[in-house]
Amino acid sequence: MMAGATPMLEVNGIDACYGASQALFGMSFEVDSGQFVTLLGRNGMGKSTTVKAIVGLIAPVRGSIRFAGDSIHGLAPYKIARAGIGLVPEGRQIFPNLTVRENLLATARKRPGGGPQWTLQKIYGLFPRLAERAGNLGANLSGGEQQMLAIGRALMTNPSLLILDEATEGLAPLIRAEIWQCLAELKSMGLTIVCIDKNLNSLLALADRHCIIEKGKVVWTGTSQQLEAQREHLQTYLGV
Repeated sequence: MMAGATPMLEVNGIDACYGASQALFGMSFEVDSGQFVTLLGRNGMGKSTTVKAIVGLIAPVRGSIRFAGDSIHGLAPYKIARAGIGLVPEGRQIFPNLTVRENLLATARKRPGGGPQWTLQKIYGLFPRLAERAGNLGANLSGGEQQMLAIGRALMTNPSLLILDEATEGLAPLIRAEIWQCLAELKSMGLTIVCIDKNLNSLLALADRHCIIEKGKVVWTGTSQQLEAQREHLQTYLGV
């Protein structure tokens, strides 16, 4: 990023709780425009909670979250989505009783100010399998097809930032490879991406920067080269 430019996403010192149980403790990190950044760490350390705080599904009790320079702290999830953040949630959460085409059109939103737009045809170009399944109900898709649909649905909102929570969890190796190829293509288009996943080797090949989360805060951040060099030392945090 150029000196003085505003980060696309700024998470600054957020604490978050589920009832009386605190999950985030001063969570802080930044994502610059066009970057691919990962959130790494063992299960239950706060990665998904961080995503929920960013997209408005839980309200942080302290700290601030800014997107493209504007505060999104406390906004309703639909307002955050309209601001330009697309989410591929853990568990996919597609609409089971809608067709592939209907799932994609249900969230479609034009990018404010014009410019290149994601359309049905562009999504089908990215995932030809969705074109083949366009008339099938979401419930009748395989897990891999559902994940492709979840990514396509998020892209149809024409986001500036795409967040993926468990990008390839539970998918067969060939499908995982297809998802990683898709994310590489999206990165090459300049889309800003935040990704949670356990497939470290695939992430090392793609990501500009990694944030390791332990007990609700970032304990290490660095490039893929730095992570590779310290991988053995950091293994206890990664749990992979």
